[in-house]
Amino acid sequence: MLHANESRTPDAVEIPDPRPRPARLSGVDLARALAVLGMFVAHIGPAMLDLRAGTAAQVLAVLGNGHASILFATLAGVSLALLTGGSDPHEGALLRRDRVRIAVRAAILFVLGMALTQLGTPIMVILSFYAIYFVLALPVLRLRPTALAVLAGMWALVAPQVSFLIRGAVGSAETAGGALSFSDLASLPDAGAGLLRLLLDGAYPVLTWMPFVFVGIAVGRLDLRTTAVRLRLLVTGAGLAVVGYGGSWLALNVFGGIKALSPLLDALSPMAVELGKTPMELLQMSHFGTVPAGNPATLLLAAPHSGTTFEIVGSTGAALAVLALCLFIGDRLSTVLAPLTAVGALALTVYTVQAVALKILMDTAPPVIMAYPWLPLIGFALVSMLFCGLWRPFLGRGPLERVLHWMSVRAAAAVVR
Repeated sequence: MLHANESRTPDAVEIPDPRPRPARLSGVDLARALAVLGMFVAHIGPAMLDLRAGTAAQVLAVLGNGHASILFATLAGVSLALLTGGSDPHEGALLRRDRVRIAVRAAILFVLGMALTQLGTPIMVILSFYAIYFVLALPVLRLRPTALAVLAGMWALVAPQVSFLIRGAVGSAETAGGALSFSDLASLPDAGAGLLRLLLDGAYPVLTWMPFVFVGIAVGRLDLRTTAVRLRLLVTGAGLAVVGYGGSWLALNVFGGIKALSPLLDALSPMAVELGKTPMELLQMSHFGTVPAGNPATLLLAAPHSGTTFEIVGSTGAALAVLALCLFIGDRLSTVLAPLTAVGALALTVYTVQAVALKILMDTAPPVIMAYPWLPLIGFALVSMLFCGLWRPFLGRGPLERVLHWMSVRAAAAVVR
């Protein structure tokens, strides 16, 4: 949603960068567009509207649920790196300007996320979480890719276990992924609970999601235009996916994890039978950012939104592999894929409009949506590609992207001389 790799004419108030501005990477926009469509699947896909949906719907759900939002977070890191110079990082006044711009964008996203949450849109709004990722990334923007990768790896190994211990100690409620809303600011306890959701037990908790951003910044510091770098990303991503998901499978099926999960699986058995699923399938679907803090064996899962080390490693690998493939494809099929890459370029606008439109649809026509579970997904995808495909060539940045750019550039010009 940051769109830092966009080619544009510098504002007169910006500090001039003497280096030539590289052309926009279509592959990054393509990956972001896939993340947008994946979040459509997670929010309004047929499997989300009908748990008994057919095989095709279930396959889409597996591809979209959890993976799309993690791809978004990883691409956020990539965009932060591109905004601050890419493989040739900014320094001095340029870097100070970049940090102000990122901080202003974070503030706008935070408020917008609170507004969508206050609206009651039936999705787990990521924008306020996103804003905190940006702020926490500011101190590491000068680190080299290797240092960022090490930081991400250490964070991924430690943070899920720390989260588990903290939530167990403080008796954190297993929320349904909610973010902070304006109503939460009415009282100190509600504001504290809302902040706790953002940091610890919400849908995209900062404590366990920062590795995706760190990895994204590391990737954005590489020369993503070279074939060698893209191949390394593809191979590394595939390897991490195998380690993450394969490691979880071994821990569960070979080293006794499923036996340790027996109490949870037994409790889920009646509901699983009613829905035509196995208890393990239902357990894999029942997370909203974290695993329950009562049974340590849940840390062996790699399920969507479980926030375990296995999920972080596996999903990071999947995100890197998708990005590598999109970079290859984006160069070769840029014209054909223009409507899709336009969705990636206008991701913030599309995401926000989707949230508002879904709220309206759920309030006014829920029987129609439930009766035709494929219709919302197909409609949202087609309308998004049509709108963005027409807007992008003629008007450039999307409406909300323009607001982010305009306000952040002028704030940076006022602060950094």
